[in-house]
Amino acid sequence: MLNIALPPLFSLLEHALLFNFMWSEFFRTKNPNELHTEVSSLKRTLTFKDLTSLGIAAVIGAGIFGTIGQAAYDGGPGIIFLFIITSAGCLFSAFCYAEFASSTPISGSAYTYAYISFGELIAWIIGWDLFMEYAVGNMAVAISWSDYFTAFLKGVNIQFPHWLSMDIFTALKQGSPAAQQAYAQAPRILGYPIIFDFPAILITVLITILVYIGIQESKRTNNVLVVFKITVLLLFIIVGFTTVNTANWSPFIPNGWSGIFKGTAAVFFAYIGFDALSTTTEECVNPKRDLPRAIFSSLLISTIIYIAIALVITGMVSYYDLNVGDPLAYALEKTGLHKFAGLLSFSAIVSMTGVLLVFQIGQPRIWMNMSRDGLLPKVLSRIHPVYKTPSVATILTGVSIILPLLFLDLKEVVDLTSIGTLFAFLIVCAGVWLKKEQIKTESFTVPYINGRYLLPLIMIPIIYLYTKTILEESIFTYEQIPLYTCLVSIVITVIYGSVCNLSLIPGVGVCLNLLLLSTMHHENWIRFVLWLVIGLAVYIFYGRKHSLLGLKLKA
Repeated sequence: MLNIALPPLFSLLEHALLFNFMWSEFFRTKNPNELHTEVSSLKRTLTFKDLTSLGIAAVIGAGIFGTIGQAAYDGGPGIIFLFIITSAGCLFSAFCYAEFASSTPISGSAYTYAYISFGELIAWIIGWDLFMEYAVGNMAVAISWSDYFTAFLKGVNIQFPHWLSMDIFTALKQGSPAAQQAYAQAPRILGYPIIFDFPAILITVLITILVYIGIQESKRTNNVLVVFKITVLLLFIIVGFTTVNTANWSPFIPNGWSGIFKGTAAVFFAYIGFDALSTTTEECVNPKRDLPRAIFSSLLISTIIYIAIALVITGMVSYYDLNVGDPLAYALEKTGLHKFAGLLSFSAIVSMTGVLLVFQIGQPRIWMNMSRDGLLPKVLSRIHPVYKTPSVATILTGVSIILPLLFLDLKEVVDLTSIGTLFAFLIVCAGVWLKKEQIKTESFTVPYINGRYLLPLIMIPIIYLYTKTILEESIFTYEQIPLYTCLVSIVITVIYGSVCNLSLIPGVGVCLNLLLLSTMHHENWIRFVLWLVIGLAVYIFYGRKHSLLGLKLKA
């Protein structure tokens, strides 16, 4: 009997030891206090004003000039409620970003924060997620930039060739007169039409060059662009308000709450700006003081402008007509303000240039930090000796944006960016909520409010009303599995936070981000999961073996 029992016992112990080894390897964490000893080669030049300007540039861009039209089409004038809910979710996330940003002296954003809180595997997943988030976010902005650029040229009687202003797949579908013209007029090589979005590619190349040259030049350019953008948007609100027809606000919620939440992907796409700010930590003059203030300031200013624009534009024209690439310019033309439409188109070009600039500042710095940690090739952390920028990572960022621009359309890239942004926000909130004892900072901290009773009090009515709306407007299908998974996760979060007396603010942030994630279409979840699976394979076969933290622990 003894001989029969020993092998299974030894096998069990062997598997237990193997599991323990893999667990410790995948979830090894960085000590946040040791990060202060790391020396940065980047140039510290960003002040509070510069950081706030970068935040506004990132948030008020394609969301206000492009994707707000799609959101208004889905939700009607009631889209302002989505802006309020989204900004509330962002506010709770902003608290958590502010605490991490003030306590973590290196760039890397949610990737670095996840490394501190949850370990290497989760950090890799977030870094891989941020790669998709920034890359496709840049693509969406570049596409919208191209739409406004060609609209502006049209306004001054210059007809830009259709075959040079759209992707090949859109043209092949021939779903619009412009696509049909592009396919018919395009030059051909061996019978294959040559169709690509030249303006989108050109602006990406120019921004990549500017970011490569240096952060000082980038911030000066951005500050000028933001001042011009805010001025024109305020002018639009004032002028547009004089043409508002209140009949367009009725019905205020034409497609129900499900229609409003359809616009989540389009609206939340804009709020990637907070993450972009936190990638500049090593280039801030005083990150502990200025980053938290800049995060909250840019959120407040941007939200006020979004709500005002949403009310004005849905009052100027019917929400049903706003599913266009340049909704603000369209609304002005429909109300007879043709001359101002040209100015707005030019402003949109300027504005989206700023968004591209901020996004392309953020992406290389995340790759730089992943490379420093050994999870990506060392060449990506190379700093230019003169410009003091992550040179190789910046060039690779530009290339990773340009190639997909040849065949992706706006809707696809917006949805992928939104789900990636929400996932990053979720991890950052959870990092503060669950691992707060590891974060030591002399600067900003999330105020502790006991969530034992307040978290259920806030979230249970929201869960009830949201679930009731879902059950009334649809029947359960396999496509709703992500939706109900998020709802169950919210319930578990509320129970856990209440039982353990965890902090209210990050707890609500976790719940609201899960709520917004539940509104994402199942096809986007499938794409997102597939992307993460690919990333997991890259980590297992490369990142895990080259991890500097792993090598240090083994030494």
